Amino acid sequence: MIVVTGIAEIAVDDVETIKAAARIMAKSSRAEAGCIAYAFYEDIEHSGRFRIYEEWESADALRAHFQEPHMEAFNAALGSVTVLKLEISQFERGDDIKINP
Repeated sequence: MIVVTGIAEIAVDDVETIKAAARIMAKSSRAEAGCIAYAFYEDIEHSGRFRIYEEWESADALRAHFQEPHMEAFNAALGSVTVLKLEISQFERGDDIKINP
């Protein structure tokens, strides 16, 4: 499984624009083949900060996601706002570890 996670910080004046684009992006992405989870979470303590979290069945599914029209539309929305910070990480998840069995 491939996990993609990160933080985006958007100028406060642009938050509603990004929230609208993120709703479409998340819903459309979850409908894609190979998508296990896809969501944006807004930080209640820092206006304009969002956590991005995705799970994909495979690297091929993630690569296909990058070619989707909603990905292009979301990138256009990002390009139309002031992005203060964008940090995204991708990794392959191995076996789950139970901390408190």
